[in-house]
Amino acid sequence: MTGLAVVLVTLAVATLVGVIVRRRNGVPRDVGGDVERLTTGDLGAPLGERATLVQFSSAFCQPCRATRRILSEVTAMVPGVAHLEIDAESRLDLVRSLNIMRTPTVLILDASGRVVKRASGQPRKADVIGALGLAVGE
Repeated sequence: MTGLAVVLVTLAVATLVGVIVRRRNGVPRDVGGDVERLTTGDLGAPLGERATLVQFSSAFCQPCRATRRILSEVTAMVPGVAHLEIDAESRLDLVRSLNIMRTPTVLILDASGRVVKRASGQPRKADVIGALGLAVGE
């Protein structure tokens, strides 16, 4: 009977953790503590005039492709916003300094390069637009 109880508790905890992780997946959240500021030199490309969407991807990441499409659509909708995609494997220095733990990870930067929000996992288009509104100050 004790073995069955352990299995049931383990399943309940695993289910709860799975639900929490799934609900947080791709949702832009505030960056706590010291706010990073990225420059053109850090990224290897110019920042957007109003904001920049920085996507960290890897070669075999399926959600990265969908994220690329979503961010490209948002960039086309909002003037002055740039989308930069960075291969995480080739930029390990930047990945480590920004504490990127998985791909895709999206950083939303304001016009000065300050990281306003970040999302780990594939974001929804509406969430990106909402976070972008904060970055461009509208």
